[in-house]
Amino acid sequence: MNLPPATALPQTPLLVVDRAVLERNIAKMQALCDAAGVRLRAHGKTHKCSTLGRLIVARGAVGLCCQTVGEAEAYVAGGIQDVLVTAPVPAWGPPRLAALAKPGITIGAVVDDEGQIDRLSDAAVAASVTLDVVIDLDLGTHRAGVYPHEALALARAADAAPGVRFGGLQAYLGHLQHLDDGALRQSADEAAFATLKALVAELTAAGLPPPVVTGGGTGTHTFDLASGVFTELQAGSYAVMDVEYDACGAPGGGDWPFEPALFVASTVVSARHKSHVVCDAGFKAMSMDGPPAAVVAGAAPGSLWRPMGDEHGMIAHPATLDVLKAAGRDPLGFDKAVAAADADPARAWPADAPKVGEVVWLRPGHCDPTINLYDALHVWDGERLERWAVDGRRVSPSAP
Repeated sequence: MNLPPATALPQTPLLVVDRAVLERNIAKMQALCDAAGVRLRAHGKTHKCSTLGRLIVARGAVGLCCQTVGEAEAYVAGGIQDVLVTAPVPAWGPPRLAALAKPGITIGAVVDDEGQIDRLSDAAVAASVTLDVVIDLDLGTHRAGVYPHEALALARAADAAPGVRFGGLQAYLGHLQHLDDGALRQSADEAAFATLKALVAELTAAGLPPPVVTGGGTGTHTFDLASGVFTELQAGSYAVMDVEYDACGAPGGGDWPFEPALFVASTVVSARHKSHVVCDAGFKAMSMDGPPAAVVAGAAPGSLWRPMGDEHGMIAHPATLDVLKAAGRDPLGFDKAVAAADADPARAWPADAPKVGEVVWLRPGHCDPTINLYDALHVWDGERLERWAVDGRRVSPSAP
């Protein structure tokens, strides 16, 4: 972990990437894919950054996948030439995707009903381009996708529609990526592989062999690469990692081959209590849909971060965690416990606690939505910070 000095930070909260670790993570995943004979189509929803996307492609990935039309537009504008949208496209989206499919650029989208195929077909014909259509499978996530027995009919519809090309199958098992039970994660993934292999055989026998079988993820990558059925891997979080992946453990056990590369710099802005200091990183600096952010530098080992509002969070020293425990479930318990600690003359704020003006470094609980809260990644190479725009975030079009 190589973090910049406080003097190099233009402001806080700031999203910072360790360039050396990032490069190692990218190289490790590419090497794993190459060894397995599986193409890497890295998932751009993790970082929403075309500069990072170009780096991943330059290191060997076939292209990127993403979840929104806006992400696809940002990646093509940023120089990515092969993009797959991995969620069904809203009705307004096909013309915008067709506009991206210029010579030398491959654009695909997943579908789970014939109406989506028709809209993509109409847009492609109107723009005189070809779009790839990939059948999205539901193998347990139940977010989108068809059940396997419904896939052949959609593949036939895609094959027959003008302006589009049957591009294959997508099988993303998002519900397995963070399972704490490693054995269950593996057995459930392998059961899905058996279903997927049977479907590939069915389509092949029907004269529609899938050109691509794409899916998988960081949390199951070991199993996915060994499955013998995937031709592409859609992992994304491996590039930067987060606390949530640490908590669930690497697929197959042992240590993760990927290292933490993503951090949030925060500044202590108040130290008025004996139980905690307050920093400038709250709900708007850190996604809360996963585990809390971890304190990794700038405070004593074992310190905790917890949000205290939109723009502020607490840093609690390990020697003061009894105050948080004393708060219990009483709605006013925190108020009472902190007031009691402040009034206790025998209690002193630990000497090694962070002070006002000092930087405390946090590691996000969930990388994808945390990155979406920022307009840029600040990439530290050991000497300088380079700003990489998070240009794939959702933006509304200009008024006509």
